[in-house]
Amino acid sequence: MFLLAALVIAAADVTATGGLPEREPAAVGMSSARLSTIDRVVRRGVDAGGYPGAAVVVGRKGFSVWSRGFGSLDWTGRTRVTSQESIYDLASLTKVVATTTAIMVLYDEGKVALDAPVSRYLPEFSGGWRDQVTVHHLLTHRAGLPAGRELWRIAATPAEARAAVLASPIQCAPGSCYQYSDLGADLLGFVAEATSGQPLDVFLERHVFAKLGMTDTHFRPDPLSTVRTAPTELAPPRGYPLRGEVHDENAYALGGVAGHAGLFSTADDLSVFAQMLLDGGVYNGVRIVSDSTVALFTKRAAGHRALGWDTCDGGVGCGQYMSERAFGHTGFTGTSLWIDPDRQMFVILLTNRVHAARARRPSKVIADVRNDLADAAVLAVMDDPNGVLAMPVSFRADVAEDWNRPLRSSRANRAAARRRAAAAAAAKRAASRKAVTSKTTAKKTTAKKSTAKKATAKKTTAKKTTAKKAPAKKSPAQKSGKRSR
Repeated sequence: MFLLAALVIAAADVTATGGLPEREPAAVGMSSARLSTIDRVVRRGVDAGGYPGAAVVVGRKGFSVWSRGFGSLDWTGRTRVTSQESIYDLASLTKVVATTTAIMVLYDEGKVALDAPVSRYLPEFSGGWRDQVTVHHLLTHRAGLPAGRELWRIAATPAEARAAVLASPIQCAPGSCYQYSDLGADLLGFVAEATSGQPLDVFLERHVFAKLGMTDTHFRPDPLSTVRTAPTELAPPRGYPLRGEVHDENAYALGGVAGHAGLFSTADDLSVFAQMLLDGGVYNGVRIVSDSTVALFTKRAAGHRALGWDTCDGGVGCGQYMSERAFGHTGFTGTSLWIDPDRQMFVILLTNRVHAARARRPSKVIADVRNDLADAAVLAVMDDPNGVLAMPVSFRADVAEDWNRPLRSSRANRAAARRRAAAAAAAKRAASRKAVTSKTTAKKTTAKKSTAKKATAKKTTAKKTTAKKAPAKKSPAQKSGKRSR
């Protein structure tokens, strides 16, 4: 009997290359029918032209329950996407999968203190408000740093780009304002390098990725993996199409290894990383960080931000059903990772929506698909103590609101409004000029009439005067009488 049960379990558990073991959804309390909604909404994003392809993994209770590839790496359709093999530029997922994790490891080792001033680790970052910036401020985006700087415009080398980051201005008292900042993540990367004595990519490879078996997760991927890497920008400032090279220009300026961007990975590799966090910092018996550190870094610390991570309170890509303790992050290239510890599940979506998107509003497409994916995963849970949630009549991707509304419509509306305002102003000016002209004409007419009247009166007076002065003519009789006398 025991042997039979073992064989049944073995049949259900199929190990995916580089990822979690797979299991049928029903075996972990999920509905396959409801999970199939994922296929529909993700494919709608492809069909609408939001991205050429996508990789998705949904995991629950230590297993991969929905692992799919959709579409192709690019619009040619030559290379199909798979969750196991397709590599994507993670963009800002780098902030949490790489940089925050490095700080967690170093925090565990006692090399980094959250309340320590950043200047303790980076003496160049000092003076004025910089001296008040702590590691905690950087992790919660409350250091007073601007969102970013155009390093790629002002720096000719990675060293110059680094110097520019360290010289970034502090715009408000640290801790008093919130500004999501790439620069803060870059500084955290510098802190990790300073305290570990290793480059960020080397430290992460040794202490995290290699230990977890994440063999396809790297900064600056090997050229041999380019064929299975999704391309991004076709015409970036660098002047050539990007594939296997970081999309973010500032990360490129920093040498391709940056705290805010530059990491590449597969959906399967990320599933292992997500499960490690759900398991309290350990995977397959290998501990990466302590469970207390995982708990500390993934709970809300300031507003909707956790330490490095975002939470569902931020309302970005996690749908409307994940629990209050859910945490995650998104990436500009069209990536996202959300983890719900209350349901012991995670949801991964990798796309390259920045690659020549055919939809007019690819940012709206990916936003809706992210939220739909998270919702579909949560709605598929059948063993929630609070009961099974009702399925909506339609998902965001079914409605596709504003996905293909012309990008220029708002600009056109504003331009039309400006034209109408200009026309109204011109009409007002014309009316004003007309009024002035009419008034002037009226004055001229009145003056002319007055002048004419005066001239007529003068003429009449002159005639009268002339008539008065002229002698009266005598009749012939009078003339004759005068002569007879």
